[in-house]
Amino acid sequence: MNYFELFGLVECFELDTQQLAQTYRQLQSQYHPDRFATAPEGEQLAAVQRAARINDGFTTLKAPLSRAEYLLSLRGTDLRGEQQTLQDTPFLMQQLMWRERLADLKEEPEPERAIKDFRQEIRHDHQLLMQQLTQMLATGDELRAADYVRKLKFIDKLLEELERFEDSLFES
Repeated sequence: MNYFELFGLVECFELDTQQLAQTYRQLQSQYHPDRFATAPEGEQLAAVQRAARINDGFTTLKAPLSRAEYLLSLRGTDLRGEQQTLQDTPFLMQQLMWRERLADLKEEPEPERAIKDFRQEIRHDHQLLMQQLTQMLATGDELRAADYVRKLKFIDKLLEELERFEDSLFES
């Protein structure tokens, strides 16, 4: 049983996250290991395994990027742990420009303002890529969807680096 089936959801990228959370709470209540504390050891083990699967499923499906990766894996394109390089030259050039801009933030006279502007720009691009990913998954174009996932992973890492840089400014 895949995670979509586990939560009674249609196997698609766009889903009702409130329904996901509600079903998660119901399943957790129903299969929580504490409810099986007095059961035989085999049932206790099964309850722990079910609870872990429910937790893994919820974590995977609630985050759009991990949900996209999971959906692609169900469709035969497994991106987890891959080392494939993007072949999109304009995006690779954009990555270089973003990296340079991140490095240059240290020299900005008003770094807080520059960070805010940079973050806004990156989030805008992230949103556009998410829209394109949604479209590719809806039309069944897994190869292009996989490329959008790769791009979005890069952007997520860049946002994390930007946040660490911002934190370092306030630690000084």
